[in-house]
Amino acid sequence: MIPFLGGMPNIEEKIYSVTAITRRIKYTLEESFPQVWIEGEVSNYIHHGSGHRYLSLKDDNATIRLTIWRSVGRSLKFEPENGMKVRAFGDISVYEKGGSYQLNVRKLMPAGVGELEVAFRQLHEKLSAEGLFEAERKRVLPPYPKTVGIVTSPTGAAIRDIIQIARRRNRYVRLILYPALVQGKGAAESIAAGIEYFNERDDIDIIIIGRGGGSLEDLWAFNEELPVRAVAASGIPVVSAVGHEIDTTLADLAADLRAPTPSAAAELVVWDRRESVERLKGYLAALAHGLRITLESRQGELRHLVTSPVYRRPEELVREKQQHLDNLIRIFDNAGKNVLDKMRNSLSLNLSRLESLSPLGILRRGYAVLKDLSTGKTIRSVKKLKRDDRIEAVLSDGIATASIRDIKKA
Repeated sequence: MIPFLGGMPNIEEKIYSVTAITRRIKYTLEESFPQVWIEGEVSNYIHHGSGHRYLSLKDDNATIRLTIWRSVGRSLKFEPENGMKVRAFGDISVYEKGGSYQLNVRKLMPAGVGELEVAFRQLHEKLSAEGLFEAERKRVLPPYPKTVGIVTSPTGAAIRDIIQIARRRNRYVRLILYPALVQGKGAAESIAAGIEYFNERDDIDIIIIGRGGGSLEDLWAFNEELPVRAVAASGIPVVSAVGHEIDTTLADLAADLRAPTPSAAAELVVWDRRESVERLKGYLAALAHGLRITLESRQGELRHLVTSPVYRRPEELVREKQQHLDNLIRIFDNAGKNVLDKMRNSLSLNLSRLESLSPLGILRRGYAVLKDLSTGKTIRSVKKLKRDDRIEAVLSDGIATASIRDIKKA
């Protein structure tokens, strides 16, 4: 058949409508590629509010669009990121109105790295940024718990190991089991529910969560966001004992204490009654020894006091004190008398000195004070006197008035 190049089509040529040819292409592609794996680099990733995810896979030469419907997206263990290399499994479909084709994804996994490893890394980064793994959030376990809550499978080896260790260490510590799924669908919700259940009670001192060892897939329930957040939000200290010593889950990182195995968790949580009793006996023995030493010391002191003269003749002590008191009184009396005599002599001497310096004393020795009657001023020199002046003479026993008859200068 010669291809149509222009002009009127040959009567033998079949003409398709756009819808018809698109539909034929759709059927051809969808029938030819019902299930296919495609590997490429993620770009243009969009997580729509409807729950659907849209992205493209590209390599060096081509790009194909991918759609992850909400029902498929719920089961994804990780979130795709631009630049991540992935493998997508699904079926090719053609969007007739847009004339484009796409891959409807049924399964998605990282290329070269397991999807669980990627999911672990992504959730670890998210929760770590929120501070759920910070050491400052860890609480010290109560040293003597009375009741321990356990979230694990009722048929697994973990609960048997915990019970065996706990009964050996202290059969008086109560163990309460919350039977939880620890693997498979619904396990994450079951573990979180167990933690919340024990937090609603008021008799639980510590919670143990865990299970025996297994692969990353087996332990995955303890890496999911719901139980990890329940561990971090618990008002009761949580001990995580998941798998073996080499296994580390996000629940281990969020817990207040991580035990390498369920048996180790029981060793850490349940206090050893026999060891505590022996330690208490040691304390009591040390206390009794200390009391005995103290008592013996006090008894020796008492014997010494009882045999001393004071206690054998107590009246001598009283007489001795009385004599000492009398001596003190005599000393005080003598000292007071001496002081008084000394002060009396000093006062007499001072009085004598004052008497000698007193103007009256001078007058008593024959002196007189002369005053001018006209002016009332004291006369200290003959130069102030003249004949017939009236003067007043102050003597030791009175006053005399005189008239000047004669004046002689020295």
